Amino acid sequence: MPTNTVITDLKQVTIRFSGDSGDGMQLSGTLFSTLSAIFGNNISTFPDYPAEIRAPQGTLHGVSGFQVRIGSQGIYNSGDKADVLVAMNPAALKVNIDNLKKDSIVIYDSDSFESKDLEKALFITDDPFKELNLSTVQAIPVAITSLTKSSLQGMGMDNKEMIRSKNMFALGIVCWLFNRPLEIADQLLEQKFAKKPNLVQANIKALTDGYNYASNIHMTASTYRIETAENNKGFYTDVNGNLATVYGLIAAAEKSGLQLFLGSYPITPATDILHELSKRKDFGVKALQMEDEIAGISTAIGASFAGALAVTSTSGPGLALKSEALNLAVMTELPLVVIDVQRAGPSTGMPTKSEQTDLNQALYGRSGESPIVVIAATSPTNCFDSAYWASKIALEHMTPVVLLTDGYIANGSAAWKIPDMDEYPDIKPNYVQVNYKGAPEEWSPYFRDEESMVRYWAVPGTPKYMHRIGGLEKDANTGILSTDPDNHQFMVDSRKEKIDRIANDLPLLEVLGDKDADTLIVGWGGTYGHLLEAMMKIRGEGKKIAFAHFNFISPLPANTEEVLRRYKKIVVAEQNLGQFAAYLKSIYDGLDIFKFNRVKGQPFIVSRLVEEFIKIIDK
Repeated sequence: MPTNTVITDLKQVTIRFSGDSGDGMQLSGTLFSTLSAIFGNNISTFPDYPAEIRAPQGTLHGVSGFQVRIGSQGIYNSGDKADVLVAMNPAALKVNIDNLKKDSIVIYDSDSFESKDLEKALFITDDPFKELNLSTVQAIPVAITSLTKSSLQGMGMDNKEMIRSKNMFALGIVCWLFNRPLEIADQLLEQKFAKKPNLVQANIKALTDGYNYASNIHMTASTYRIETAENNKGFYTDVNGNLATVYGLIAAAEKSGLQLFLGSYPITPATDILHELSKRKDFGVKALQMEDEIAGISTAIGASFAGALAVTSTSGPGLALKSEALNLAVMTELPLVVIDVQRAGPSTGMPTKSEQTDLNQALYGRSGESPIVVIAATSPTNCFDSAYWASKIALEHMTPVVLLTDGYIANGSAAWKIPDMDEYPDIKPNYVQVNYKGAPEEWSPYFRDEESMVRYWAVPGTPKYMHRIGGLEKDANTGILSTDPDNHQFMVDSRKEKIDRIANDLPLLEVLGDKDADTLIVGWGGTYGHLLEAMMKIRGEGKKIAFAHFNFISPLPANTEEVLRRYKKIVVAEQNLGQFAAYLKSIYDGLDIFKFNRVKGQPFIVSRLVEEFIKIIDK
């Protein structure tokens, strides 16, 4: 296909597709991201869904966006602002005004910028670019809707069906702009709509015609080529956080030799975990959609008692509903993985937006002294390792583990090298027949390994190890019901000590940046990419700074206190009102902690982080 003769090389670029929730922006963005990953670029994506299921067409509340950042290096997050915006209507332009760089390119569907469209988006003039003071952007009008209809004439489709393919026409324009090969995009469409050949043909036709239209009119003075990444050899795919979580759970089940069981109830943005695991009967996965959150975790506890790797998945308000049953898993000391894909709260809050506001609930949201393990994934690809670690710890230490992800990394994607599972540690549950050295008749269900304090696991049906457990306190020696004060103190201490000793098996906390810095940036979970880039930009301005990010929260890595006490100033940045900062202060006295907190349902803005952190450094 013809291309512009002027090609400008770029190290990275950020593109945002935006339109109504029915305009197919998520599909266009996903295809372009996958195409770029296959082409050799590093990618980071941010699908930004509207909170309303279907707001009135053309209104501000119904705008759906998909942002992707691609490049050869330094792609740690989906980017602050876009170099290119595809706006399918005036509402998409208005909503994204703060997401545009000064000299960005705006490709917009001129067919959807009529007076009635401007009115729906609450414009008061007939010139939206002037009204929004966008004098520096390169605005490129394209009659995307009418050109798509012309492209698909004669294919036996009605008007509504033809308009549905306008996202592919827009994608074709972007593929021309960034020299993406359409042959691979065609293959992706064939895979996506394999059962609908007419839809495949229509989408490929619209995609190709969009590409050719941009090429024939030389839409911009230059097209762009993004440098490819120099990655280690191996097999790569693009993966979002929820899918990586699923793969991590399956890998842990295979490594441990156990059947994987998921008991769950659909809730945004965690539902994809249930969807994906329900497809994996080839790995013997049992995935049940239950009638509510309580039933979901209760079935998982039953499966754990029966000897499975048991998992339940949810988001914020669902974790609250699971708290009583989670307490039962603590008391019975059964392995259980609880995945909480955090979203904006409280209550049902903003279901499609992302926050880090469930930390306190994960740490403390149960009755009594109820310690558990809490892990936080740091990126879409890290969700695999985090799910594997959560499963390993749960099985080997006979404890519930809460794995915190969030909407940003669960829905966002990145290029992922498929791992060699031989490089991952074995998973060895503390089975009574394998590890308990006494006689069976002397065994009791709350006998523990002296080094780890983990009770021995006797899966029902194990010969000579009949037992019962439950929610009431038991005698440490006999396993029968007990209200003895000293026994209760011992059991409370034992359950806590078991969790504390897990720190001995965790990786040490790593510090990046300047070893002789006075200021340390601290983060946890899905903000890793933004904080890492902020640290690098600050160092680029000649200021010394260090950075430590936490995967493991309860217990903390064994060297945490030693690391924190090296620094005069500690900046804890999180998407809540200071939950992790308060947690650290409650454990380590005398730390000089500064807090940076944003609770907007949107990712951090790196430029804002840099500005605020430098102020703290210079104090």
